[in-house]
Amino acid sequence: MSDLLAAIYPWTKSLHVMAVLTWMAGLFYLPRLFVYHAERGLGAGEPGASLVIMERKLFKLIMNPSLIAVWLFGLLLVFTPGIVDWGMVWPWTKGASILAMTWFHHWLGLRLKDFAAGANTRSGRDYRIMNEVPTILMIVIVLSVIVKF
Repeated sequence: MSDLLAAIYPWTKSLHVMAVLTWMAGLFYLPRLFVYHAERGLGAGEPGASLVIMERKLFKLIMNPSLIAVWLFGLLLVFTPGIVDWGMVWPWTKGASILAMTWFHHWLGLRLKDFAAGANTRSGRDYRIMNEVPTILMIVIVLSVIVKF
């Protein structure tokens, strides 16, 4: 199995990077949609109804499949011989950040349900602040993998 993982490593890494890019795009954009929804999309009419559709499609059709692909190809990379040195700090900081990013993804899913039910209790300012979470986690992940601190 390790020979197969080593042989497909360039493909696995490429697919992982593509999945990360699409997932991150959604993680950056969905909270921004929530800002607009919280500030301008209140009520059952427009623009709230359109925002609910946009938010749901982004989450279900782009973010969820990307999340699955990130984890699938990421785990394949972890199990590829010679890729991860568990004696260093970087795999642990990256792993913790990925778990936090996955939590954030699911937190957004709960907020999506709140908006769809007309039960959002958070302000646009709250979503602006939360929109910084994936940026901070991305910085930690990229520095962990590239600088290997």
